[in-house]
Amino acid sequence: MSNQTGQSGFRPGLQRRPGDPGKIEKALDPRNALTRLLPYLQPFKVVLILVLVFVVIYTILGLVGPYLMGVAIDKFIATKDASGLVKIAVTMLAVYLLNNFFQAISAWMMSNVSQRALKQLRKDLFGHLQSLPISFFDRNPAGELMSRLTNDIDAINQAVSQNVTSLLASVLSLVGILIAMFVLDKWLALASVLVVPIMFWFTEFVARYTRRGFRELQKRLGNLNGVMEEAISGQKVVKAFRRNESAIALFCQRNEEVFRAGVSANSYALLLMPLTNVLGNFFVIVLAGLGGWLALQGLVTVGIIATFITYGQNFIQPLRQLANMYNSIQAALAGSERVFEIIDTPSEVDDALAIKPSMIIKGHVQFEHVNFGYRPDALVIKDMTLEAKAGETIALVGPTGAGKTTIINLLTRFYEINGGSICIDGIDIRNIKKDELRLQLGLVLQDTFMFSGTVMENIRYGRLDATDEECIQAAKLADADHFIRQLAHGYESNLSERANNLSQGQRQLLSIARAILANPAILILDEATSSVDTRSEARIQKSLLRLMEGRTSFVIAHRLSTIRDADQVLVINAGEIVEKGTHQQLLDQKSFYHHLYISQFKGQTI
Repeated sequence: MSNQTGQSGFRPGLQRRPGDPGKIEKALDPRNALTRLLPYLQPFKVVLILVLVFVVIYTILGLVGPYLMGVAIDKFIATKDASGLVKIAVTMLAVYLLNNFFQAISAWMMSNVSQRALKQLRKDLFGHLQSLPISFFDRNPAGELMSRLTNDIDAINQAVSQNVTSLLASVLSLVGILIAMFVLDKWLALASVLVVPIMFWFTEFVARYTRRGFRELQKRLGNLNGVMEEAISGQKVVKAFRRNESAIALFCQRNEEVFRAGVSANSYALLLMPLTNVLGNFFVIVLAGLGGWLALQGLVTVGIIATFITYGQNFIQPLRQLANMYNSIQAALAGSERVFEIIDTPSEVDDALAIKPSMIIKGHVQFEHVNFGYRPDALVIKDMTLEAKAGETIALVGPTGAGKTTIINLLTRFYEINGGSICIDGIDIRNIKKDELRLQLGLVLQDTFMFSGTVMENIRYGRLDATDEECIQAAKLADADHFIRQLAHGYESNLSERANNLSQGQRQLLSIARAILANPAILILDEATSSVDTRSEARIQKSLLRLMEGRTSFVIAHRLSTIRDADQVLVINAGEIVEKGTHQQLLDQKSFYHHLYISQFKGQTI
């Protein structure tokens, strides 16, 4: 086995399932989110410096254009110098063309950098998800995690690829325009800067609410994704229980929450555009009035007034762009917080001493006074002691919820025990690397899971270096070869998502073939034949007996007829072993196991 799961480092309460009431988690520091993103841009430092140079160039060119227009008015239009006017017009055309050229080049370069950086971020997030413990996935719905891989990463992409250069250009434009204004005329410049504190106060006020709103919107989108994922993957159950209307109602409820969160998040941000337009128009009026009075006094020329009005409009434009960027910037910061929240979740702990890869495990398993609970205050396994000698078949039986599957989860170290020890061949499994431990375990779960891909690829999942012949042989041992060859393309037939184009019994057979291919030292069968018919079960039992020969096997079965040949039958109830012995010995005792057996075949109640 190669699953990377185990002890949880997840902080309870930090996340909540879709629809759960509760306080919205506190937003992290936006500066911290920004600081965490910067290392992903570090490898592209040279390109970013070049982008910065291009931004400076086209920003300066943008400042030159209005200045040349003022010169054209004062020196050539006023003096009716047609030749000079043509020359300066050509110069202005060249300036604006170069301005657009450098804008396009810098935007393309920034988009390329952002995609490369986010590819690495996406890889880090997905890679870290693979290292998280099973308990983390127990507490986080798939839709919510998918939202972080898609919606949140996309929000970051929108901000980085489209707004970084715009942000730099806007800031440089503001500084450059202020300098140019003061160089041309200090009184008009002083009148111009009066609008700056008003704009910054307003944008800070808006930012305080938009960031909170966009973080809530991202959470609501994750909740909606969770509902959609469950409804689509569980269509058979939805239709079988006629819950189409309730599924639609739940979707509408979550969709309404997204709608309300979206309206709330955008309401403040959308106020910026009309108000900045009002401020911009007021700004032009002030410049025109004051400039006209100064012109009448002979203090400024018409060209300077025209230049100032153009600069004034250009001055408002960066402020307006900064305001508009708050939508994507706030969404990106909220998204990055949610992404890094996952990345910061501790991976499963594996501080075991590595065993030698060549070490041959015989399969002698011992549980010594093992205690375990999914919560520290509620033990599921209580002071359990058991022994499975190498090559023995151990059957675990008992009512639902007794703790049978939990025993398997502890043996595979999907969860870590609270007390006691579990040893294989005298070695505490906490001293064996999880990869090495699971390499020796073959697991067939009650809930089978197939991946999209071919039948051959799904069987080969048990051992990636296996040849086609070995995969086919494993399928034959699992009694799956006959139905595989009846598929349209045999072993190369593609499976749909979760192999819904196969029956549950066929998926179970492929799962058994996968375990056979892994050739484990210890075999774990958790209701491995629960979904197949009686005839197929008989054939599979023969194959499994051949597979189990010489291997330590743990068999969980509700059909007690399937475990008659087990070397030991352990009867589990409420997390404790209440009886143990062979099948016949336990029947002769006429106690708990006897009642379980009789109730299955004669319908008697316990």
